[in-house]
Amino acid sequence: MDEKRRERRLKDENELTVHIVSGGKKPLKEKFFYNYSKDISMSGARIQSHSFLPVDTHLMIEMKLKTLHQMITVLGKVKWTKDIFGDESFEAGVEFFNTPRDEIKKLASYIFWKQEHNMLYPV
Repeated sequence: MDEKRRERRLKDENELTVHIVSGGKKPLKEKFFYNYSKDISMSGARIQSHSFLPVDTHLMIEMKLKTLHQMITVLGKVKWTKDIFGDESFEAGVEFFNTPRDEIKKLASYIFWKQEHNMLYPV
């Protein structure tokens, strides 16, 4: 399978608040909900949710970076969705876009710090 990602993903779980900006092809009932990330990179994240997110849905994601105790806010677009457990749990691949420079810096610092930490203290 060809790799389409621009950057390697860092396996990392962080709490998210997701706000629906636009619902893609069909509108969603919920306008915001709480999730968590499964992995993250500078250009996107894989999120897990109890709500199905259709492809092309635009999101505003507030992510609490647990180890740095910082909050970042990014805009994202759902690129793919996968059913994990019936109609109860889903995963979605989200590509970030139009992210403000200061949020990119926070995200870059977090990813760099996390990679360094993982190299020094492998599990």
